[in-house]
Amino acid sequence: MKVTLLTYTPDPEKNVASAAKLCYAAADIDTVRDGLTPEKTAAFVEMLADMGHESPIEHASFTFGIEGVSRALLAQITRHRMASFSVQSQRYVRENQFEYVTPPEIAAVPEALALFEEAMKADQKYYDSIAAILKKKHIETLVAEGMDEAAAAKIAEKKAIEDARFVLPNACDTKMILTMNARSLMNFFHHRCCNRAQWEIKELADMMLAEVYKVAPNIFKKAGPSCVAGKCPEGKMTCGKMLEMREYYEKLKGNK
Repeated sequence: MKVTLLTYTPDPEKNVASAAKLCYAAADIDTVRDGLTPEKTAAFVEMLADMGHESPIEHASFTFGIEGVSRALLAQITRHRMASFSVQSQRYVRENQFEYVTPPEIAAVPEALALFEEAMKADQKYYDSIAAILKKKHIETLVAEGMDEAAAAKIAEKKAIEDARFVLPNACDTKMILTMNARSLMNFFHHRCCNRAQWEIKELADMMLAEVYKVAPNIFKKAGPSCVAGKCPEGKMTCGKMLEMREYYEKLKGNK
């Protein structure tokens, strides 16, 4: 897995502080940023966190490049609907020797790993075979309809792989560009940094948090699972490791 913070709102914390200042002070748009020293900016952002006033942090957005994650993860992360996604298409991009994500629990058991790798090879074989059969059929149909063979082959390729992809596994590797504002990210971290989150999306959330904390530490001071800044919301399902989790996220943020 690889996470790159591609771009973000310039001076994100000052942008958020400006929005907060406008809410609580008799300021004009032309002067709202005046006097916002780093200290005052940090104070405004901290005040918002203490008050639970989250809407101003929506004025800071962050765009990530994400690689080496599975299609299973894609199904989870797109449930966070206040976000923008651009994902590599299996409809337009042929999966030649597709990369895949191996769950750690499978990798740790040689017998399970051998079966898993065998299944991946079989999926590739079925994908290639189905795509070849369909491509041949589509070329023949298009040529019979009067299209020249070169043009028919290009169209047939796309039509073939968009159906052949149905045999590809959830483990199949994908790439995406993802943009979220800070409020959506905070919600994402609350849910996906939790010990009860699925392992792959938790790893992704931790890596994303480490990246945004570098550029907006005051906004994301309390970011992480809910237990980092308050009580665990999981009730009987709690992992019971609140203190360990708090220490882990202090280290992740470089504060210990």
